[in-house]
Amino acid sequence: MLKHIFRALLPLLALTLCATSLRAQEVSWTGSVEHLDGTEYELRFEAAIPSGFHMYDMGPYELGGPNATTFSLTPGAGAELLGGVEQRSEPHRYHDPMFGMEIGTFSGKALFTQRVRLTADRAEVRAAIEWMICDDKSCMPPSDTELTLVVEAAAAQAVTPSAGTDTPAAQAESATAGKTADVADAADAAIGSAPVAQAKDAAGSGSLWSLIIEAILWGFAALLTPCVFPMVPMTVSFFMKSAGKPALGRFRAGMYGFFIVALYTLPIAAIILITRLVGGDTVTADIFNWLATHWLPNLIFFAVFMLFAASFFGAFEITMPSWMVNKTDAKADSKGLAGIFFMALTLVLVSFSCTGPIVGSVLIKSTAGEFWSPIVTMLAFSLAFALPFTLFAFFPSMLKKLPKSGGWLNSVKVVLGFIEVALGFKFLSVADQTYHWGLLDREVYLAIWIVVFAMLGFYLLGKLRFAHDDEVQHVGVGRLALAIAVFSFVVYLIPGMWGAPLKALSGYLPPLTTQDFVLGQTTVSGEAASATTALRTVDGKAPKYSDVLHLPHGLEGFFDLEEAEAYAARVGKPLFIDFTGHGCVNCREMEARVWSDPRVLELLRNDYVICALYSDDKMVLPESEWVTTESGKVLRSLGKINAHYALKTFGVNAQPYYVLQGRDGRMLVEPRGYDLDVEAFVDFLRSGIEAYGAENAESR
Repeated sequence: MLKHIFRALLPLLALTLCATSLRAQEVSWTGSVEHLDGTEYELRFEAAIPSGFHMYDMGPYELGGPNATTFSLTPGAGAELLGGVEQRSEPHRYHDPMFGMEIGTFSGKALFTQRVRLTADRAEVRAAIEWMICDDKSCMPPSDTELTLVVEAAAAQAVTPSAGTDTPAAQAESATAGKTADVADAADAAIGSAPVAQAKDAAGSGSLWSLIIEAILWGFAALLTPCVFPMVPMTVSFFMKSAGKPALGRFRAGMYGFFIVALYTLPIAAIILITRLVGGDTVTADIFNWLATHWLPNLIFFAVFMLFAASFFGAFEITMPSWMVNKTDAKADSKGLAGIFFMALTLVLVSFSCTGPIVGSVLIKSTAGEFWSPIVTMLAFSLAFALPFTLFAFFPSMLKKLPKSGGWLNSVKVVLGFIEVALGFKFLSVADQTYHWGLLDREVYLAIWIVVFAMLGFYLLGKLRFAHDDEVQHVGVGRLALAIAVFSFVVYLIPGMWGAPLKALSGYLPPLTTQDFVLGQTTVSGEAASATTALRTVDGKAPKYSDVLHLPHGLEGFFDLEEAEAYAARVGKPLFIDFTGHGCVNCREMEARVWSDPRVLELLRNDYVICALYSDDKMVLPESEWVTTESGKVLRSLGKINAHYALKTFGVNAQPYYVLQGRDGRMLVEPRGYDLDVEAFVDFLRSGIEAYGAENAESR
């Protein structure tokens, strides 16, 4: 049986090795021949550029510029070149402050062509190609390769290995003529810095650590659920029966914990690796973005959370199929590692009804952050969940110190049910914000939370009872302390009904701009309307989408980059680009805890032109504003177009991300992601103003 276990894990190891080998790939060149007309043919050279890197176009560039991609073609007898090599892919062009000139780069794929005339039945054309790629921190040394393309009058196409190359790698080249290099060594071999493109997550390390801490707390909390807690005696009984040498016992206990972690973590890791291998980073990011913002998965998640909450309240019981649990439980009696594996599998299956919604909460939250966050947070949850069971397996005598099962376990389950109801409305809120339904404005959301947590407080005091609860004869110190904490939280929420910012919960609540009444102001909507009428574009119109999109704290700004750039050029101010999203928890937290600082507000209001680009807005734009990507995909919604621009220009697929831009699209300082350090954000804004002033002084 051990053989079967490792055989099951083998594909996952193979996927990991495959992903590692893909990362080591540099640029792969493929050559082909297409017949055009009569004796004319087209040689096609296609470059596959690794994710996170960009390759410079053909230029040409003056001395001091980047290394352009160059082709040197040598036609054999019977072939005649017509014109020069043309770059058929459209490069991304921008003014690079490091080189002081406009440059062009390719990402993903790049296609180059050369027309030839065939004057014989068969001819060869030898192509020597040189290029250079960079990522967001460094550049690889210039690389080169050779391809030999065979052109035949019968329209046969072939690509043969280059001949006469001195290096062993060149002698081994085949049709793809790929050159490989370890990307991990790129920093050591760096000869420069990449100008703009950045392949990094904007969520920030603070966000990931908060997710890890939350996952660990949920992992420990899951132990107290009635589906999990009764498994502790079974664990101890199993390891006491199989007692042997101390060293063997410790090994078996360690493997038990390892199998629990693996059963929770490896499935999500496999899903991510498969989607990444099949579709690349962009496809995987699109999948997570769809899960996080589309109405269908959000409504499904909302319904699932309500379903689990009803189960926790005692309406019905959600369990895994009995045949599955019984089968795995029966195999747990076998000897060796196989028995330990099935013991861990039994624990995971039996505990599903209580850990399922917790795992769902952890995973769904993490998809909005860094690419690897789902794996890291699932690992953190499973480690915390497995730790108590591993300790009990190490020291079975610890069981005597645990409290006995009883009604208190059902109370834990009910408390989790109330929390599930509150968290479930977050998914409904995301769908409501991205599609502008207007169903769950901030005051409605707060009213639901106030009622839910008030009822939780009354439950803790014994004023509410559910089907499987024991009668509360008296309130213990623990329940009283929890009730005080819950009612204190309710009191904290109540001022939010009149516009209190509630900074600690800003990431979970709808934005303040959705609230109809704010004490001391006419209305937030009226404030947003005044911003719309006060700020006008260059041609005197109200900013695009300002009827449905608003900035926080009464700030005025734009939601279309072209309009914002034109206005910034007219008024002579730098541009503050905010890549944000309706479902972005970190964005709301930044706005509530950093943007609200008087110094930040003053700088944004007086010294910058603000442009907020929502990456998850589902508003469908007129056909004239649609964008067609390099792969031919047509982007129709505002969010997809903004997300494509962020990924293509800055390599960013998460929010928030802040860019300070000067004249001609030049980046003033290094962009900034999620970071709650107010002083650092103030310095960031001031450094942008200084860089903009220096830029203007140079232009004079």
